[in-house]
Amino acid sequence: MARIRIPSTIVIIFVTVQTGFLLFMYARYSNFMPQSEEKPSQVHILILSSWRSGSSFVGQLFSQHPSVFYLMEPAWHVWVKMYQNSAKVLHMAVRDLVRSVFLCDMSVFDAYMPWKRNLSDLFQWAASRALCSAPACDSFQRTDITSELACKTLCGRYPFSKVEEACKTYNHVVIKEVRFFDLKVLYPLLTDPSLNLKIIHLVRDPRAVVKSREQSVKALARDNGIVLSTNGTKVEDSKYKVMQEVCRSHVQIYETATLKPPNFLKDRYLMVRFEDLVRDPLSEISEMYKFADLSLTPRLKSWIYNITHGQGPGKKKEAFKITSRDAVSVSQAWRNVLSFQKVKKIQEVCKGAINILGYQLVDSEKEQRDLTLDLVLPRRQNQFSWSSLNPKH
Repeated sequence: MARIRIPSTIVIIFVTVQTGFLLFMYARYSNFMPQSEEKPSQVHILILSSWRSGSSFVGQLFSQHPSVFYLMEPAWHVWVKMYQNSAKVLHMAVRDLVRSVFLCDMSVFDAYMPWKRNLSDLFQWAASRALCSAPACDSFQRTDITSELACKTLCGRYPFSKVEEACKTYNHVVIKEVRFFDLKVLYPLLTDPSLNLKIIHLVRDPRAVVKSREQSVKALARDNGIVLSTNGTKVEDSKYKVMQEVCRSHVQIYETATLKPPNFLKDRYLMVRFEDLVRDPLSEISEMYKFADLSLTPRLKSWIYNITHGQGPGKKKEAFKITSRDAVSVSQAWRNVLSFQKVKKIQEVCKGAINILGYQLVDSEKEQRDLTLDLVLPRRQNQFSWSSLNPKH
């Protein structure tokens, strides 16, 4: 069989052209490929807490910021729709919903809400300043401090599509959620290259939490049943079984984030105590804003002062509202309201959380009532930073 001889120069030219073409296509294609080391343009903040821990207040500190798109407990819709399941079973559905919201994909609510819906069909929508101002609603400016009452009156009939439209115009998306009980459930979000996720873990003295929960017994009964896996039966938690699970979750979250944590958690976890926040609001809020890459504005400073320096602890009917109160008084109210017998029981079921989060146990009613005795211990630096990896702290 005859062989065709191809001059070596032609082969060299062919290979050179082919290589050049491949390099050109690779360079062109790589321009469209996501760069794994580049962070998304939006910052995603998850305020991770539990019921009656001051999380609605902290949520408002972010919601009122003009650079923030905020939603309060969007996973409420998951729990309402699937209430016969346990919190553990619902973790993945909650996580998927939270991820979609962070990415401003509100089609995730199709599975949990009516097909035809308005802003007012979204749980606690009026707590979001972003949904009360343009482009969601034309009644307020982004720099305004909005109230839920005014927002409900003026903005509730706007179409639900405004939620996604508004979300896409902000560089910070913040979600407050009380339905995660295990930090490891969030690992897929923390390692997701499409997210730039940071976690603010808000905790509160369990004894103060119980005092606050007693103002909202009926409102929390269904959620209690989900926490305790009662197959849809409501629970009032008179034996503090839910509190035991809540305390256990705070310990798990804190220890997972601070004791030999994975590298992807570096600089992405901040633990905040409610008591520190109300004692020195501007300092603590400035720390949270710095962590979230936000700046404190003069208007926000003034609003924060007013909201934390009201008169008295607030009324029972205001249990789920953000009103002007004496915040320090609120944080210590349990010491005069709860019986010592209740306090002893709470300390039994939440002893580990009380110790690790930096609170002082009381051994007598006299100690409980003595307000000159500070039960909030000086915070240890390793509770609030990556001290094991950052020797500066």
